[in-house]
Amino acid sequence: MDIQRVGFSGEAIARWIYERTEMNIRVFRPPNYTGTMALLILFGLVGGLVYLRRNNLEFLFNKTTWCMLAIFFVLSMVSGQMWNHIRGPPFVHKSQSGGVAYIHGSSQAQFVLETYFVMGIYGLIVLGMILLCEAGDEKADPGLRRIQAIAGLALTMFFYSLILSIFRSKAGGYPYSFLIG
Repeated sequence: MDIQRVGFSGEAIARWIYERTEMNIRVFRPPNYTGTMALLILFGLVGGLVYLRRNNLEFLFNKTTWCMLAIFFVLSMVSGQMWNHIRGPPFVHKSQSGGVAYIHGSSQAQFVLETYFVMGIYGLIVLGMILLCEAGDEKADPGLRRIQAIAGLALTMFFYSLILSIFRSKAGGYPYSFLIG
């Protein structure tokens, strides 16, 4: 039995025995209740929070909280977190020179740490955009508005250029770059 090729699961061993002896072995797996338990714990925590805060439910109607949750969800999906969940790539990898590779060289794959880098870069681009939008508020001090606009523009330009350079390093023939060439 070639364990390196077929693995060491019960089904593989049962198939190997069947091929040798023609004796059929059925493998029974117990049900996996992890998802059900996680959902019950989530409902219990949310129900307990609502019960404890039943006199003040303003946190459910807070726009900032819902905006932050929505931005975090979008950033995690755009950065490739779902791809990591489906494919199960390694966290990092050793490079050919013996060092650690944080960003995969191909556009067909990515590492888990690369996903976190991309999510952080996208988050900083969003922060720069939020600063630019808040700089347009006429109620604020003009000096503060100018600082917000410059900081927002600098964040957006630098990190957008960084994300373009990462994409350019992964996709060989990509012709565009911004600040980082």
